[in-house]
Amino acid sequence: MPDSRPSRIRLLVAEQAARRGARVGVMDVCTAAVASLPVGGAGVSAMSRTAASHPLCSTDDISEQLDELQLTLGEGPCVDAFTHGAAVLTPDLRVGELQDCWPVFAGAALEAGALAVFALPLQIGAISPGVLDLYTQVPVRLNTEELADALAFADLATLVLLDARVDETGASPNDGAAKGQSEHLGGYRAEISQATGMLTVQLGVGIEEAFVRLRAHAYAHGRRLTGVSDDVVAGRLRFSPDAEPTRSDEDT
Repeated sequence: MPDSRPSRIRLLVAEQAARRGARVGVMDVCTAAVASLPVGGAGVSAMSRTAASHPLCSTDDISEQLDELQLTLGEGPCVDAFTHGAAVLTPDLRVGELQDCWPVFAGAALEAGALAVFALPLQIGAISPGVLDLYTQVPVRLNTEELADALAFADLATLVLLDARVDETGASPNDGAAKGQSEHLGGYRAEISQATGMLTVQLGVGIEEAFVRLRAHAYAHGRRLTGVSDDVVAGRLRFSPDAEPTRSDEDT
C-alpha cells in the first residue's frame, strides 16, 4: 500500500512535538524538515501585504540571519515566493543571474554561510500567511521526492500557523503549551508592528512606507529589524520626516 505523504509528514512533526512535550508548533515543522531533507536549517516567516512581516522561528543562526536579511532588504527567494505564490528553488546562490536578481541578498546570504536556499509559500487557496525557508551550506538540488516532502512540510506549517492565529484572535488555547506557542508566535509581530505603527505617526506616512523606512534603517546600520523595532518602541530611536533618525541612549 503506498504511504500517504501528508500522513507521514504529520507523524514526523508530531514526534518532534512529543519530544518537547508540547502541542505541535511551526518550530516542530522546521525541525522535522531539517531531519528529513538534505538541508542544514529551516525557518518560517509570517508575511502579509497589509502589515509588517516578521520571522517566526528558525532552527539555527544561519536560518535566522537569512529570514532577517530578506525581510530587512525586501529581496530574496522568501520575498519572491510570497509575492508570486510559488516555490523559489535556488540550488546555488553563486550563479550570476541570482546575483543580478538579488544584488544585496545573494552576497549577504553567502557571507552568512548559505549556498542554496529553497523558499516555499505557505498557502491555502487565497490565504498566504508566510513562507518556509530551507537552506544548505553546499550546492544542492532537491529531487522530485524531496521537493514533494518539502511542499508537504510547507502545507502542514500553513495549517499549524493558521491554527495558532485562531487561538490568538479568540479561541482559548487548550493548555499552557498552546498558550506559550501563541505568545512565541506573537513576539516578533508585536514588536515590529508596534514600531511600524509608531513610525506612521512620527513620519506622517502609511503603514507600508513606515515599514520600508524601518527596514531601510536596519539595513543601513547593519542591524536586525527586531533590534531597531525595540529601540523605536522604547523611545531610544525617533524618526523625522525632514531629518535622519535620532538616537537617545539615556539608559543610565
